[in-house]
Amino acid sequence: MNLSPFALLCSTGLFAIFSSTISKSPVLPLFAAHLGAGPSGVGMVASVSAFTGIIASIPAGILSDKLGRRKMLLLSAIVFSTAPFLYLMVSNIWQLAAIRFYHGFATAIFVPVAMALVADLFHKERGEKIGWFSTATLAGRFAAPAIGGGIIGFMVYNPGLSYKVVYMVCGAAGVTALVLALKIPDSGKVKKIERDWNETFRAFRGVISSGGIIITSSVEAAILFAYGTFETFIPLYSIKAGLTAYEVGILISAQVITLALTKPVMGRFSDRHGRKPQITTGALTGAACIWSIQYFGSFVPLLALSILFGLSLSIVTSATSALIADLSSREAHGSAMGILGSIMDIGHTTGPIVSGIIASVYGYGRAFGAAALLLAVSAVIFFTCSGKVNVSTNL
Repeated sequence: MNLSPFALLCSTGLFAIFSSTISKSPVLPLFAAHLGAGPSGVGMVASVSAFTGIIASIPAGILSDKLGRRKMLLLSAIVFSTAPFLYLMVSNIWQLAAIRFYHGFATAIFVPVAMALVADLFHKERGEKIGWFSTATLAGRFAAPAIGGGIIGFMVYNPGLSYKVVYMVCGAAGVTALVLALKIPDSGKVKKIERDWNETFRAFRGVISSGGIIITSSVEAAILFAYGTFETFIPLYSIKAGLTAYEVGILISAQVITLALTKPVMGRFSDRHGRKPQITTGALTGAACIWSIQYFGSFVPLLALSILFGLSLSIVTSATSALIADLSSREAHGSAMGILGSIMDIGHTTGPIVSGIIASVYGYGRAFGAAALLLAVSAVIFFTCSGKVNVSTNL
């Protein structure tokens, strides 16, 4: 069966993100503790790959503009397929941190370059196609913790061996991603655009100086700040309120399912009705959800808020990526998506850190409130400035 370049990209994304996610959830903190790491060591190891994303996304996007999307996708797939097997040789926490740093390049390169490729391939259907690609990656992200946790639970009698089995499964998924990536063609619209380095950096300077791209990226960073706060502290808040671990799992799973099912629909909606009103509405809805959490402590209202926040994530993120592609020329799609990736990683990474400090001093309720306030302010700034944002005609 011959798959289209887009179908190949979505399939590659599913296995790549499955591989990336199963390497860290839930195995990474357990493996780090098995190696003798304390809480600070576990936190350090968990943050290393996110740091890689912050520093590598922009260079990856620039290089994809210069060298072509396929070469960079293959580079990321090589990391996806090799990094998992290095975990099998780890004997101390510093080796684990070094491998996490290397593994982090896979996602840091793959996501912005893949998004740039989708933007290259589609214009009128751009939001919907970005939504379908995101849904494919979310399927991998959703399945990975269940499978990884199942392996660890089944082999609880031998934790050391269970971690190795998880990373073998991780490696198999990474190799599958590499095989699929090799099939993505380098012809037609997928082929690189020949240009010299001066042209590439001129395109990057145009992107980095675009107020519209920076403001749009900042809105996504703000909602991912709120999402990082939610995913880190809703389990602790819920358990303290009297919910069971099973109910907490339902809260989180329902949100991921909502996000995966609605992203293509919300992307299509932004294609037909405009990106800017959708981003503003989604961000304000998300802020209201996060703010409201502090006033509820029972399962049903928290489930409703979790689902509604998942919908707001879908509304915002399905439109922000498409708008950034609209605001950049085809020659700078990689740079634009790299900037988005770096800024959103900053938001996602700092959310738990900043909110953790607030929670330790003022409690979980204030932490959710602060995240909501940041998101609401970013929505107002975006709405105020969005009238000055013009879509690129050089597509």
